Amino acid sequence: MVSWVIEAVALAVTFTVNLPFGYWRRVTRKLSKEWFLAVHSPVPLVFLTRLFAGVSLTHVPLFVASFFLGQFTGGRLRGVLEQKYERLSRCLVVDLGRIMRGTF
Repeated sequence: MVSWVIEAVALAVTFTVNLPFGYWRRVTRKLSKEWFLAVHSPVPLVFLTRLFAGVSLTHVPLFVASFFLGQFTGGRLRGVLEQKYERLSRCLVVDLGRIMRGTF
């Protein structure tokens, strides 16, 4: 049996890993190669997170929900930042770094 704390951390990692991919997905054409990569690239990371945490297969729906919530939130974050800043890149990490340095 896996501790609920370990599972909560694994779900938080799943959510966090998907934020930059959802951010990137927001600026891609739907069903393009780039969109496919933005949606499916984090899948192996999420799988390994679940595997290393030792979470059973019965909890996979929680990981799927966390996955899509991270994608959705990353896309929404992109929308919020687009309203405030004009020249955003396709990378959340780069844009957050520029915002923190004040180079926008």
